[in-house]
Amino acid sequence: MLDSCSESLSVIVQQSLTQADLVFRMILCCGEALVDMIPVDLPAGGKAYAPHAGGAVFNTAIALGRLGVETGMVSGVSTDTFGRMLASQLEENGVSTAYLARSGRLTTLALVHIENGSATYSFYDENSAGRSLTFADMPVLGDEVSALYFGGISLVAEPAADAYASLLAKERANRVVMIDPNIRPGFISAEHTYRDRLDRMIGQSDIIKVSDEDLDWLIEGEETIETKAAAMRGRGPAIVVVTKGAEGATAFFRDASVGVAAPVTNVVDTVGAGDTFNAGFLAGLNDKGCLSKDALGSVSDDVIHHALSLGATVAAVTVSRAGANPPWASEINR
Repeated sequence: MLDSCSESLSVIVQQSLTQADLVFRMILCCGEALVDMIPVDLPAGGKAYAPHAGGAVFNTAIALGRLGVETGMVSGVSTDTFGRMLASQLEENGVSTAYLARSGRLTTLALVHIENGSATYSFYDENSAGRSLTFADMPVLGDEVSALYFGGISLVAEPAADAYASLLAKERANRVVMIDPNIRPGFISAEHTYRDRLDRMIGQSDIIKVSDEDLDWLIEGEETIETKAAAMRGRGPAIVVVTKGAEGATAFFRDASVGVAAPVTNVVDTVGAGDTFNAGFLAGLNDKGCLSKDALGSVSDDVIHHALSLGATVAAVTVSRAGANPPWASEINR
């Protein structure tokens, strides 16, 4: 049986609309594109750092592009060598660079520290091309864009954080908005300001994805995940997704919840796992034609299960190999 969103798509097809009549579905990933400096072992002993294109929002854009979803990226990207590397990798993975704001400022660097398979980061971001982005740099969006995705450290530091918040406020009425704050407490210097801005953005969003640790940071106390997710939904989002690492993920929406287990896999490291999950979840909703305000309001359990399952599947592939290396569509059964 077709789900409710697929039934809507079927009606559209039956009306024999031409391709020119159909609104183009593009997801814009709005946030940081930076260079991760990954530790590598040297033949003579010791370690060095090798540059890899990265950033939470960049990783999600790459993962969406590899899954065959029409994707673009909004970010401040340098014209330096690292910036050119970032733009090239977006293009190579099917992500539009037409929405980038290019400047001569330096690229943000993130030194990655891996211990017991888990990654922590040290950021070098002062006066960077990404952090210096302003609302005046934001592109004008057309009807081709159906959804906006925000997250990561781009929501922490001004002026870029305020610019992304303003873009969200401007565009939220007509486009689906998803946020993954991907909270890194060590990067937050003005916690009160950050919390206030993030609360406003969450209140204007349709989907919020948080890890269980993020949820505990956002809503302090000993309440259950279910209680905290309900409180988060009360702030505005229609759907709250909570990921729990190896324990899987659960989505809370309307008066329902749907959960999936994490696939069993050999974990090499967790770099980019959450970012790839977000791409899979958005791609899953896109598969079913549900990236619209109206569709999300009546989305079925089956659609949510499909989106969660795809998110968990692609994340499992990413953690099975080194670095943020999400799978291509040909590697996934969907």
